[in-house]
Amino acid sequence: ILAIVALLFGKYLGLSFLDPLMGIVGALIISRWAWGLMKQTGPILLDKSIDPRYKQQIINCIQSEKYQLVSDIHIWKISADHFAAIISVVSTQPFTTDHYKKILLPFDQLTHLTIEINTHNQIE
Repeated sequence: ILAIVALLFGKYLGLSFLDPLMGIVGALIISRWAWGLMKQTGPILLDKSIDPRYKQQIINCIQSEKYQLVSDIHIWKISADHFAAIISVVSTQPFTTDHYKKILLPFDQLTHLTIEINTHNQIE
């Protein structure tokens, strides 16, 4: 819209400098929007959208069970207050995935949970 107005002012009023000026204004508007979008989506793409303490509580919950070790965890936002997670557990005596999901029920922000279980002969 700014470019069209600038072109009309340039054509009918002789203000030809408005066209490049509106190009710069448009670029600034788009740059500000893009920066806001990057600030909003960056933490999601980098698994930084959840409070680190909450994430650590999830890890501690699983590792409080004997012979269980969380080897990898990825948590990302799927809505305003809900998260999805993929958790890899290494265990010498693994439980079923349903067991892990059951012990994580108190974490009501986790609404989509995928558990990967790996067996290992010895956990240090």
